[in-house]
Amino acid sequence: MEKITLKVNGMSCEHCVKAVTQAAKSLAGVQKVTVDLKAGDAAIEYDPAKTSLDAIKAAIEDQGYEVP
Repeated sequence: MEKITLKVNGMSCEHCVKAVTQAAKSLAGVQKVTVDLKAGDAAIEYDPAKTSLDAIKAAIEDQGYEVP
């Protein structure tokens, strides 16, 4: 398992937190997602053998958020 923390721009409410969480959790290999709205980031635990950092970023960006 790898743990990463991604900056997520564009989140402003609990709906945003839910959208980012569900987008990341929809990927195979993602075990845990903790979104901090105030800090504007998402801590993610995932299995790099099942998904990639690029796939996680793309899933979040597909929801309309920016992952710099």
